[in-house]
Amino acid sequence: MAVKVWIIFYSTYGHVKTLAEAVKKGIESVEGVEATIYQVAETLPEDVLAKMHAPPKSDYPVIDPHTLAEADGFVFGFPTRFGMMAAQMKAFFDATGGLWQKGALHGKPASLFTSTASQGGGQETTLMTAVTQLAHHGMVFVPAGYSSGAGLFDVSVARGGSPWGAGTLAGADGSRQPSEVELNHAEVMGKQLATVAKKLKA
Repeated sequence: MAVKVWIIFYSTYGHVKTLAEAVKKGIESVEGVEATIYQVAETLPEDVLAKMHAPPKSDYPVIDPHTLAEADGFVFGFPTRFGMMAAQMKAFFDATGGLWQKGALHGKPASLFTSTASQGGGQETTLMTAVTQLAHHGMVFVPAGYSSGAGLFDVSVARGGSPWGAGTLAGADGSRQPSEVELNHAEVMGKQLATVAKKLKA
């Protein structure tokens, strides 16, 4: 039976969605592991999203938080809001109280990724504070580390990502798209999480 890893994301402008697809590529490079991408429910009304010039939502299915116990591992992705996870993702985690009471997610591995407007915009604090959600569920946090190699040591160009998890820089106006270094980091992190999930499931 295949090991099931779910990639669960929230994206306003599409940057996190693009990273999610890179994560999926990495997960599926591990034999015997299958990846499924879900998005969390939007909490902002349409008129507010229109004023934010947010593009239409992607076609990925909206996750039912009560179904999480069906998966063997997770990768959660979300943009930052003032150095912490976006409210939409927090609302998703807030809806998992029943699973928390049952210990339904205890021991399941999870990784995290994010997007910020700038390099000092919370790449690390967003993921560090998100680990609290995993800890309360007893989940096993699998950090990205520096496994994707030299790109993370290159300081000659702007880039997202940290040992806490993959990341991308969107720019203040959202016009910048994930770079090859950032996409590679996300892919390697996905492969790493899938490898851990497979070992835990064995």
